Amino acid sequence: MQEILTFSIVALLLVISPGPNGVLIIKTASVQGCTASFANILGLFTATFFHGAFSILGLSAILLQSAELFFLIKLLGALYLFYIGAKAIYQSFLAPALDKTNAQHAMKKKASKSLFGSFTEGFLTQLLNPKVSMFYLAAFPQFVQFESSSYLSAFALVTIHAVIIACWFTGMTLMIDRLKARSKHSAAGRWVQRISGSVMIYFSTLLMGQKA
Repeated sequence: MQEILTFSIVALLLVISPGPNGVLIIKTASVQGCTASFANILGLFTATFFHGAFSILGLSAILLQSAELFFLIKLLGALYLFYIGAKAIYQSFLAPALDKTNAQHAMKKKASKSLFGSFTEGFLTQLLNPKVSMFYLAAFPQFVQFESSSYLSAFALVTIHAVIIACWFTGMTLMIDRLKARSKHSAAGRWVQRISGSVMIYFSTLLMGQKA
């Protein structure tokens, strides 16, 4: 139980630390609403199990030993973050000149059509997040003794991490939704989208600046 508690604390600190996941949820919840944000969260949740499986099966260690493969993963992650950021900024300038009712209707219609896209955004953001990869390479093995522990117990820790992710970002989504309900400024969402996109691009440059 002490190891589970320690792992939970470490995982919580990882989740709440600033990173691409939080920026993605802020952008989606502010602009597309709760439903799209929950699809993001489901993508983050699912990708966490892929990270866990890679670590448990030893694939992450192989990846870390290959500088070329590690650089390729960093490059893909950086390019994807840059794409999401640039897309958010670009779309913020395409808002049609509609009245409030039509604008809300158009936003809901767009969100309902892009739930799979929101899931994919969350999934790829988490899967290509080097912070999470390093967590499963450096910290995760400290809590799993594969000589005496079963794969089931290892995946139980991964499940704890995934649940923490779901709870934290669900709370963030609901808080943003409440703030949106109190805001009367329709332009605020577009500015949040632009700022979030800029932060995504900033994270992409930081990612490429990291050394393997």
